[in-house]
Amino acid sequence: MKVVCTIEARMRSTRLPGKVLVPIMGRPMLELMIERLRRVRRINAIVVATTDNPADQPIEDLARSLGVGFFRGSEEDVMDRVLRAARQAQADVIVETTGDCPVIDPETIDSVIEAFVTNNVDYCANVIERTYPRGMDVEVFWYKRLEEIVQLTTDPTDREHVSTYFYKHADRYRRLNLASSLPPDAVSLRLTVDTPQDLDLITRIYEALYPSKKDFSLQDILGLFERHPELKDINRDIKHKSVFNTKSL
Repeated sequence: MKVVCTIEARMRSTRLPGKVLVPIMGRPMLELMIERLRRVRRINAIVVATTDNPADQPIEDLARSLGVGFFRGSEEDVMDRVLRAARQAQADVIVETTGDCPVIDPETIDSVIEAFVTNNVDYCANVIERTYPRGMDVEVFWYKRLEEIVQLTTDPTDREHVSTYFYKHADRYRRLNLASSLPPDAVSLRLTVDTPQDLDLITRIYEALYPSKKDFSLQDILGLFERHPELKDINRDIKHKSVFNTKSL
C-alpha cells in the first residue's frame, strides 16, 4: 500500500499572493512544510500539486531542487489536479494537505493515517468536527475513491475543494473523524497562513522553536503559547473561511 502526500500549492492565493514561497528564517514556507512532512513515518512519497499557470514555475523549481514529486494541472479543477498528481505517484492512499500549513504536525498526520488503516474506512480526517487548531488539517482517503468521485460530480465546489463530496455523502462513504485530546482553547488557534498577520505569527513560532528543535511538535507550539499568551492576539481577529473555501490552493 503506497501512501502519497499531496500538497496543493499555487502562487495566486487570494489574500496573500505568493505566500507558499514567502521566506521564513530565510527559507521558503513550502520548503519548511516539506521538511516536516518528510518526518511522517507512514508517508511513502510527497508530490506538490501545483498549476499549469506560468506563475507557478517557481513552485516546480523548488520541488525539483528538494527532490520531491510535482505535478502541474488545472488551477480551477483542484480535484482533477490532486487525482492526477496521485496517479503519477502511483498512490493507493492519498494524504491531502495544503501548502499554507508550515507547522503541520507529523505525529498528527501519522495518527490520522493510522486511524484510516485500522478502521477500514473510505475517508478519515481531523476536520469533520474540529478539535485541532487550523493548520493541522489532514485528510486521508483511497485513491480509487477519489477516482470514482471525479466521475460522479461536476459541482464546481466539489471540483475546487477535492474532498467535500465525502462530507456531503456520508450515506455512500464510510467516514471517520479523528478527535484530539487537546485543551478546548487549542481549537481556536490559527496556525495556517492566509494573511500577513498569520505569517507574522508563524514566523515568530519558527524563530522561537526551530533554532533549538527543528522537529518541534504541536505540543511544543502549545507550550510556547502558554509561555507567551500574547502571541494569540497576532491573528485573533482574522475571520476563518468556511469549510468550502479552505482548500483552494
